Order: sequence, then structure tokens, then C-alpha cells
Amino acid sequence: MKSFRYLPDVTTLQLNADLCVGCGMCEWVCPHGVIQVIQKMARIMDRDACIECGACATNCPVQAIDVTPGVGCAAYIIQTWIRGREAASCGGASCC
Repeated sequence: MKSFRYLPDVTTLQLNADLCVGCGMCEWVCPHGVIQVIQKMARIMDRDACIECGACATNCPVQAIDVTPGVGCAAYIIQTWIRGREAASCGGASCC
């Protein structure tokens, strides 16, 4: 999803390659194709497309992925689509 962007280099997404077993769950559950499994190893392919939903970390059986859901203000992004940029707000103190 190359056209989807919020702010560059703000996502909390981290992958510990030493723990990864290459099961592919992270790739399967990611709604934006951020992670791909290549040669039995997960790789972050498009970090700035991460909306920090937490699906990858929640479904990783070996806890090789860490992400703090909501830090990147995914709610703000969705609101800009619905309400427009001027009316959107994520409501968090660390937002935007």
C-alpha cells in the first residue's frame, strides 16, 4: 500500500530477527502488507505504512514482533478520511 502514509519514521514497529521462526502469521494478518516472509524470515518491507494495529505482534507465536498499538495515531488517519484533516483528532497528549 505505497500510497498510504501518515508521518515518516514514527512507528513503534520492531522485529527481532533472532526470535523469528518464519511462520508467516505476521504477513497473513497485516492489513497493509508491511511485513513479508522471505526465505523463512519476516522482514519489514514498508515501515511507514504501519498503522500500529498490533495484529502482527498479537499473532506472533514467538513474540518476535513488538508494536505499541495507537502510538502512530491510526485513529487520526481514519478520521481524516471521514471528517477531513481540519476536524480530525486522536485525542491523545502525544498525538500529532
